Amino acid sequence: MRSKGAIIVNLIFWMLIITMIAFGIINSSYKPTWFELLVEFGYYGIINVSLFYINSLILIPDIIKKRQKTWLYLFLLLGLIVVAVVIKLGIAVMYPEIILEHMGPGKKKVMQSYDHYLIQSLFISGFFVVISSLLKFATDWFSNERIQRNLESEKKDMELQFLKSQLNPHFLFNSLNNIYSLAYQKSEKTADAILKLSEIMRYMIYESNDSWVDLSKEVEYVKSFVELQKLRFKDGAAVEITINGEIDGQQIVPLILISFVENAFKHGVANDHEDPIKINIIANQKILHFSVSNKKSKTNKDAMGGVGLNNVERRLQLLYPDRYKLNIVNSATHYTTELMLDL
Repeated sequence: MRSKGAIIVNLIFWMLIITMIAFGIINSSYKPTWFELLVEFGYYGIINVSLFYINSLILIPDIIKKRQKTWLYLFLLLGLIVVAVVIKLGIAVMYPEIILEHMGPGKKKVMQSYDHYLIQSLFISGFFVVISSLLKFATDWFSNERIQRNLESEKKDMELQFLKSQLNPHFLFNSLNNIYSLAYQKSEKTADAILKLSEIMRYMIYESNDSWVDLSKEVEYVKSFVELQKLRFKDGAAVEITINGEIDGQQIVPLILISFVENAFKHGVANDHEDPIKINIIANQKILHFSVSNKKSKTNKDAMGGVGLNNVERRLQLLYPDRYKLNIVNSATHYTTELMLDL
């Protein structure tokens, strides 16, 4: 099936040819009859159009692309041109006064020789074959490029959906573990933890389905996550959140910041009030600087691993190509992640 773009290109080409022919007839001193127009342009139009589309719709797709036999294509193409020229010569023999006569100097009719007409017919036939080949290869190239872009876009969307689908169960698994610990301890904080989790899950399920969300909502989501984590500790988690600049109207990909914070709670020390987890947010209308720093835990070695930062970095590569900087500092005592995003 021919693509819409190929059809438009072909229509434009034939409109140009018809316009050139009509312009030549209008500006000519010779006014042909309808029968002469039929012979000179109708028959020849059928031959040239047949040359054009036999080449582009049959020979190139079947011989060049499917069978990949260039020599056979050239042989058939040459035969096609010879047949077309023979038919044109036959029409010239039948109607020499229409085909071969043309206006010469002094508005006198001059009879064209068959040799000259043969060369002219070969040139015109070759012209339509060459143009049909160029248009065919060009439109196919653009069509393949469009298909490739669509496939890459679909692949990217599928990968993003897969990465995002990993985030939600990962977060839910950890949160339910925390709530289980509270329930096992018969803590009064269990109900508050379940309520806070429901608020977070509402954001993850409904609002984060959009490609972009308000930065303010993403920041509130981070705050809610921190509040949920604080419920795990008897004296509350030691967390400092600092927000500078303006958070008003900027858009961000949802769930892109939370893994940095989750990583700090998962692998860091969250109950040392002298060395708290530090979350710093600096934003303006164009740039977001987000950093998380935590004291490293010597006992909290999660063998399960999880989605972690590899997931986030892959999403950043897909969604913010050349628009982010991620710096990770893993010292002997502290772990710091710094993310710079062009909003």
